[in-house]
Amino acid sequence: MTRLVLILGDQLSEGLSALAAADKARDVVVMAEVADEAGYVPHHPKKIAFLFSAMRKFAAWLRAAGWDVRYGRLDGPETGNSICAELLRRAEEVGATKVLATEPGEWRLIEALKACPVPVTLLPDDRFLCSHAEFATWAKGRKALRMEYFYREMRKTTGLLMDGEDPAGGQWNFDHDNRKPAPGAVDFNGPMRFEPDAVVREVLDLVRDLFDGNFGELDDFWFATDRAQARRTLSHWVTGGLPNFGDYQDAMLRGERFLWHGVISMYLNAGLLGPLEVCEAVEQAWRDGSAPLNAAEGFIRQVIGWREYVRGIYFLEGPDYVTRNALGHDRDLPWMYWGGETRMRCMKEAVSQTRDEAYAHHIQRLMVTGNFALLAGVAPRQVHEWYLAVYADAYEWVEAPNTIGMSQFADGGIIASKPYVSSGNYINKMSDYCKGCAYSVTSKTGEGACPFNLLYWHFMNRHRGRFEGNPRMAQMYRTWDRMDADKRETVLTEAGDLLARLDAGEVV
Repeated sequence: MTRLVLILGDQLSEGLSALAAADKARDVVVMAEVADEAGYVPHHPKKIAFLFSAMRKFAAWLRAAGWDVRYGRLDGPETGNSICAELLRRAEEVGATKVLATEPGEWRLIEALKACPVPVTLLPDDRFLCSHAEFATWAKGRKALRMEYFYREMRKTTGLLMDGEDPAGGQWNFDHDNRKPAPGAVDFNGPMRFEPDAVVREVLDLVRDLFDGNFGELDDFWFATDRAQARRTLSHWVTGGLPNFGDYQDAMLRGERFLWHGVISMYLNAGLLGPLEVCEAVEQAWRDGSAPLNAAEGFIRQVIGWREYVRGIYFLEGPDYVTRNALGHDRDLPWMYWGGETRMRCMKEAVSQTRDEAYAHHIQRLMVTGNFALLAGVAPRQVHEWYLAVYADAYEWVEAPNTIGMSQFADGGIIASKPYVSSGNYINKMSDYCKGCAYSVTSKTGEGACPFNLLYWHFMNRHRGRFEGNPRMAQMYRTWDRMDADKRETVLTEAGDLLARLDAGEVV
């Protein structure tokens, strides 16, 4: 009996569980570019082009390996508008009555497949290093689900950066070594870039025709779009970027959109690379003496620690996680996030880079765009949908915990022990964005005062009831209380005026 084998756009892995469970001699692989997946948020055109190109090339690889592949193109006249519609069409076409699928990374799709007219068997996504059951066991009974403790268990489980029972270098975490501000020059030429081939050019034409109105530039498309290219990208970065990655991973610099970052996450999250594969390459570079331990540990922590941890949180917390709004924020996402004019240099730099590259590194996301949204009280669901739309590496299992939890504190503290908020001083320390800005980062009030400075204290004041008892925030409340009463009133009044201008659609 013929079965369908569903492969989604972020499941482009040769060892996928659905493929492993299938019979090449009788089962039929189904892949499809469908309108529902391409449009449930306004995805960046480069993200769509990357996934469609990689999907088409993976389908070609499967065919060459002997699989019967039925591939539906978005502009195909008979392609269904949804995954389930396409499965139903293909089931009727080949006489199949069952579907094998690897579990999707979004509750939305899991629920759709469970309701599909053709019965779907969901198999575990064993490309991850920690199963749902293993994460639930780790989480059970803990008062706080802190990533650091999970990470240590993952180090022991994988053996990465371990010397017997002890962590390499005598400590688990070298994060204190990885917070250097932007240097004067960058000696890495950025991620490997690829000229579009015939497959990619065809996809680019399609995306340009159908998604021209989406936020984001399609020109200068350079992403890897198959496993061989992704592996070359990894090797290029390990050799040239990794040695300085640790020191400057939090730095931001105008004119340097990548610094020493590898832009590996989009290939990892789409399945073109595997987590152990990338971590072992990084570990080997350290053991060979070509990269320092703080760089290797910093990267590996992001993969086997943070990446596995947020996936665990997403599935542990359930489908309603993306609706959480613990702080009751309800402001609309400002137009500057979609490229609207702003006088804030840091926001302009982060958003314009996002528009051009479908990429920004973690500090640009957390401490610039995320920090501003949190301080301004933007509705977390809108922030979540923006991040999901604009970044090429964004899928809900990884993006939602980073946004709802880490960035916006909308989950009430499941992920973060305190909100990640700061005044303009942090951005000034870690970047050169404040130089030449229309606002003064050193001005706390008055004309030209940095919006981050005003909004920081406005946030702290309006949420005092929740946070003043937090040991990590108590000092800031003492600082606020020591301010002259008139100064506090000026700060709150000017912050309120700024928020009113934001609500009125004025340029901030």
